[in-house]
Amino acid sequence: MTTQAGQLAKTAHSTAVNRARPSLGSRIASGVGGGAVRVLLLLVGLFWLVPTIGLLLSSLRSPEDMSGSGWWKVFTAPSQLTVDNYQKLLENSDITNSLLNTVLITVPATLLVVVIGSLAGYAFAWMEFPGRDWWFLGVVGLLVVPVQVALIPIAELFGKIGVFGSVTGVVLFHVGYGLPFAVFLLRNFFAEIPRELLEAARLDGAGELRLFARVVMPLGGPAIASLGIFQFLWVWNDMLVALVFSDSGSQPITVALQTQVRQFGNNIDVLAPGAFISMVIPLAVFFAFQRQFVSGVMAGAVK
Repeated sequence: MTTQAGQLAKTAHSTAVNRARPSLGSRIASGVGGGAVRVLLLLVGLFWLVPTIGLLLSSLRSPEDMSGSGWWKVFTAPSQLTVDNYQKLLENSDITNSLLNTVLITVPATLLVVVIGSLAGYAFAWMEFPGRDWWFLGVVGLLVVPVQVALIPIAELFGKIGVFGSVTGVVLFHVGYGLPFAVFLLRNFFAEIPRELLEAARLDGAGELRLFARVVMPLGGPAIASLGIFQFLWVWNDMLVALVFSDSGSQPITVALQTQVRQFGNNIDVLAPGAFISMVIPLAVFFAFQRQFVSGVMAGAVK
């Protein structure tokens, strides 16, 4: 009995020691938040920024310097930096007009998708009408339709109504293809709003539009901001739709840069600053609304 009791005591002691001693996995997990890992993540982030930095420095060098050496030569010869390329870019009417067209396409396409998607998402979430669930399933089904499938039929339709080759046609296409995702995202987000909150507002005499503007929109701000960022980036960086539905007078910056390559070959003095401006504007928009974007992602994860 004494021997068995001693063995049991040893077993209990070893078990307690094992429990007190952190496992290998827990030690690795606790070390993830250490300074070494933070330095590693910082290095990875800087590595991903290398192409952006290289494009910026290339846009600030003369064509002769770019053809003679790599952009990293700037660190040993900073006298190579110049803004002449950007002056040439501003004198290039094709690039400047395409930048304006890009704004005229992206801003309306983003605003229309956000506004219409918000109204439709609220209707599908909280308004009763015949066939609501079936209509919503139809909207969800549109998410799986590839863009390439609709290019030719919609191009023929736009040609018949007279908007093919114009900024309006490009905007309409982006709005039509952006709405299914917008409605799906916002409907699911709005459906998580407590019903009691909406009923209390209705008891206070709020109509549907006032309820949408005063209650639903403020609560859905993070999701709406996330949708706006996604739509803006998609439309700004698009080239396939613009290649099909725009002409020389309505082409955005992506098509204009591609045309410059085809026409003039190695005119890097125009392409480099144009590409950097085309890239830096979406980055600025993303970082400007980064807090709202993260809030929307976290709210969707919690829900």
